Amino acid sequence: MLGMNEPQTLFDKLWAMHEIAIREDGSSLLWVDRHYVHEGSFHAFSLMKSRGRRAAEPSLTFGIADHYVPTRRRQEGIADPEIAEMVRKLEANAAENGITFFGLRDPRQGIVHVVGPEQGLTLPGLLIVCGDSHTSTHGALGALAFGIGASEVAHVLMTQTIWQKKSKRMRITVNGSLTPGVGAKDIALNIIARIGANGAQGHAIEFSGNTIRALSIESRLTLCNMSIEAGGRCGLIAPDATTFEYLKNRPFAPSGVDFERAVEKWSTLPSDPGAVFDREVTLDADSIAPIVTWGTTPDDALPINGSVPDPAREADPARAQYMREALDYMGLAPSTKLTDIAIDRVFIGSCTNSRIEDLRAAAAVLAGRTSRVPGMVSPGSSLVKQQAEQEGLDMIFRAAGLEWVDAGCSMCVGINGDVVPPGERCASTTNRNFRGRQGPGARTHLMSPAMVAAAAVAGRLADVRPLLVDRKI
Repeated sequence: MLGMNEPQTLFDKLWAMHEIAIREDGSSLLWVDRHYVHEGSFHAFSLMKSRGRRAAEPSLTFGIADHYVPTRRRQEGIADPEIAEMVRKLEANAAENGITFFGLRDPRQGIVHVVGPEQGLTLPGLLIVCGDSHTSTHGALGALAFGIGASEVAHVLMTQTIWQKKSKRMRITVNGSLTPGVGAKDIALNIIARIGANGAQGHAIEFSGNTIRALSIESRLTLCNMSIEAGGRCGLIAPDATTFEYLKNRPFAPSGVDFERAVEKWSTLPSDPGAVFDREVTLDADSIAPIVTWGTTPDDALPINGSVPDPAREADPARAQYMREALDYMGLAPSTKLTDIAIDRVFIGSCTNSRIEDLRAAAAVLAGRTSRVPGMVSPGSSLVKQQAEQEGLDMIFRAAGLEWVDAGCSMCVGINGDVVPPGERCASTTNRNFRGRQGPGARTHLMSPAMVAAAAVAGRLADVRPLLVDRKI
């Protein structure tokens, strides 16, 4: 426990603001300000019903249909009866409990981690939970946000509270200027490759430094989204003028005098000078190059000008065995240049990289060019889709030969019918490259939207930087 006058981190402040009680085992009971639920929450609602309970604070819970929903021919309804029933149950549970629901007929529908910030539901200083690990995304706005399990979802529905053990604190400081073609996804993959997929286990990560402060909110959302892939419990970025400008006039955000008062309060949240972190990591932004993954975890990542690693050169026998198995699954030979790896298709979307900034970055590369492979682009929300179409981005994607579809988790998790066929290799803007993540036998290479666009044009993994000459990104 920190003393009253000791410098506090952003995480310490948020934790203290929401702590109600402490158990003998050290767990804290925390108040939840926002609870997002999706189709997979039906188990939690069933558990709540079995106990004769209803949502304790329905105005603080929001239902969003995103994980299983179709992204094609949506106006025809949901063909899969099981998925149709899941979406119907979410709508019925929301209506029964007085919960706001963003369903397929709602123009605000989209991926929960895109919709929350977009609607101004996600605000600095809030504690936000959802039955999805990438809830860490919302920390980009200075919120304490993390994923929870099905039984915890039920607990939050019934009590608006959750028991948690306080994480350790890690600060990752990035300073310097990013070179053209390098963005938040490259920062994230660089960090994960450096500290490992479990490098931040048990920690709340705060991202800081002048590189981070220069990022847009959309890029910050990408960075915090990927913090979970480094093993972090959550990702955080202190709110600043960029945050406040982004939130101004959002539908659910405070307005007028209330907004001004909120900004005053939010301005006190950044970590105090001298606040102590349990671990510190520093990076030089100037040294970060466009990065792609080669294996089956996000920390299997290298700069695009690198080569597939050789297990024979790995001193650790367990690591060498993992590498051999990963390369066998990925169908790759050691020492192959990354730029020599041919791909079969591309995907641009997911809660990591499906916002308007991401689509613009990919379109800047694809404009006037043709994709050598099939692929699809799924915007993060119906409003992002609408804006992209107003800007003509959809026409660029279609002209390049890519499919333009509706909003949803889509090919990121492959549970709505959008999958990579077995054995095929996909350049993807998603957050996980685990075996079968995008479909049974699918081979996934993670990278930024601009890098996926470059791969589409080349038909192989490619460095986007030469394709950006005289282009605006």
